Amino acid sequence: MPKATKSSISALDASPSHLLHRALQLALDIYALDSQSGGLTQRQFAVLCAVADDEGLSQTGLVRATGIDRSTLADMVARMIGKGLLARERSIADARANTVRLTEFGRAALNAAAPRVEAADQRLLQLLGAKKREAFLDSLRKLAKASETALGAEGDDAPGDPKTKRKAAGDGAPDKKAGKKAGKKKHKAKTKAASRGASADDAETLGA
Repeated sequence: MPKATKSSISALDASPSHLLHRALQLALDIYALDSQSGGLTQRQFAVLCAVADDEGLSQTGLVRATGIDRSTLADMVARMIGKGLLARERSIADARANTVRLTEFGRAALNAAAPRVEAADQRLLQLLGAKKREAFLDSLRKLAKASETALGAEGDDAPGDPKTKRKAAGDGAPDKKAGKKAGKKKHKAKTKAASRGASADDAETLGA
């Protein structure tokens, strides 16, 4: 009887999350080597790039554009403001919200770092065959798009669909049948209470 052969692919090599983590480590290592003199971390560059693409972004907009979680992003933006890379302003559209914009120093830092980041990206892509690069980027874009959809559920600056909010909060419109049953129950309670000489308030309480 032939011996069972072990799978040629290990559990880790078959794990998308593990492989993505390893790929991210490689990308960050390459970025650190090629951009070490730029003074910006990969995430700081991403924030500056997102703000440059859409001046006046709110925190929610930055979360969606960069994929960085709210608490981490808030700390990052505060530090970047302290370094003079970003400036905070009150939103024109919503007086309760703050937006960020690039300072002259921030734009200069972004422009200086951009060529090094591009070189790091090219170095990473060169590890793949030329025919596989676009498919690789397309897959990453799809995953990024999926993450944006998930992040959208966390909340937005603009008001959402009232029906959706009521449903999510358990405050949807009552079912018609349930409403009729409740009405009949309350009517019986009022009739019963009235026969005992109870007050209208007592009847409402009994019907609750």
